[in-house]
Amino acid sequence: MPKQSKAKKANTGTLKGWQQIAFLGEPVSVVERWGAEGMPVHRQARFVTASSKELDAWLGRESGKPVHVATEVTDLSAELRRGLAFVRNFRRAKEKPADPQAR
Repeated sequence: MPKQSKAKKANTGTLKGWQQIAFLGEPVSVVERWGAEGMPVHRQARFVTASSKELDAWLGRESGKPVHVATEVTDLSAELRRGLAFVRNFRRAKEKPADPQAR
């Protein structure tokens, strides 16, 4: 039975508890502080949960860059391609002069 509930949790994109929410390699204490400062977490009795979609949006706003929270069902190769495309487009936009007639 535990495998079914784990698969169901992965499919819903819900992270339960500070340990799972701290997936970014940050210490739990940092993620708890982020939760107090506005990171979208939901308190359910004594547990804390977070939606990976809400975390994506929040992290994107905070960093100013597109972010995607990886879960157990995330296609990491597709996310790598998406990230590389963003960097390429960002570099191209940076290399182009803002106004070609200004020269």
